[in-house]
Amino acid sequence: MVSNIGGGAAKQEFAFSQSDFQQVKGILYKKTGIQLADSKDSMVYSRLARRLRALKLPHFAAYLQYLATHENEEQHFINALTTNLTSFFRESHHFPVLKRYLQEMPNSRRIWCAASSTGEEPYSIAMTVAEMYGRFDVPIEIIASDIDSKVLQTARDGIYPIERIEGLSLEQKKRFFQKGTGSNAGKVRVVPELAKMVSFTQLNLTAKEWQISSPIDVIFCRNVMIYFDKETQIRILERMVSMMSKKGIYVAGHSENFAAAEHVVKLLGKTVYKPVKRSV
Repeated sequence: MVSNIGGGAAKQEFAFSQSDFQQVKGILYKKTGIQLADSKDSMVYSRLARRLRALKLPHFAAYLQYLATHENEEQHFINALTTNLTSFFRESHHFPVLKRYLQEMPNSRRIWCAASSTGEEPYSIAMTVAEMYGRFDVPIEIIASDIDSKVLQTARDGIYPIERIEGLSLEQKKRFFQKGTGSNAGKVRVVPELAKMVSFTQLNLTAKEWQISSPIDVIFCRNVMIYFDKETQIRILERMVSMMSKKGIYVAGHSENFAAAEHVVKLLGKTVYKPVKRSV
């Protein structure tokens, strides 16, 4: 079959028209608030083609009809199109900031990782907290959320290829991970004590209700806002800040800038902000 997307002349397994792509964009925005760029047509094709194969559907038009009539397909659709790029201690400059904040604010009680993906980020937060306190039994609640149910299960399992922890210190590897043996050789698992420090929950940042307790002292929401349009970014940011403690910090990603939201947050350091207004 010949696709009408991305050059038109290339043969594709499934017919995928510009209209199909625009419908996918519209549905994803409505369901999640994520604004796909027009350049993401090839990504949409490759990721959703797996669902067409699994469902034995002949073309994208049939898939879109299936999506509209089968409610349980919605989560598969969202899982396929959400990006989950992460690693342990990614953007490493943020973790000394977290440690220093907890030292200066000993009454801190709650940290929210708002895009946990496969778990590397919230476990990095938990390792930082455990190192700061010198123990696993800490008075800090770490909540990790994501819209993607599949990556959340990976995060809960806490099992990773051993290559994922190559950048950690020897001490961190020994203290926080168990090496797999036998059929699990080449893998590591976070130790149970670390796993217990993090609670994972599915959450859509554009949903009307968030099952997240407040006040929140630290929010990690890194490289997520870039997928929303400006209006949605500000709305989510205002909502998050309204849940934060007065002296809390909001940690953003390297590609995010809230210069247009100075009424909501004020820059403290490298992609670290403090709330300007609050309701709790």
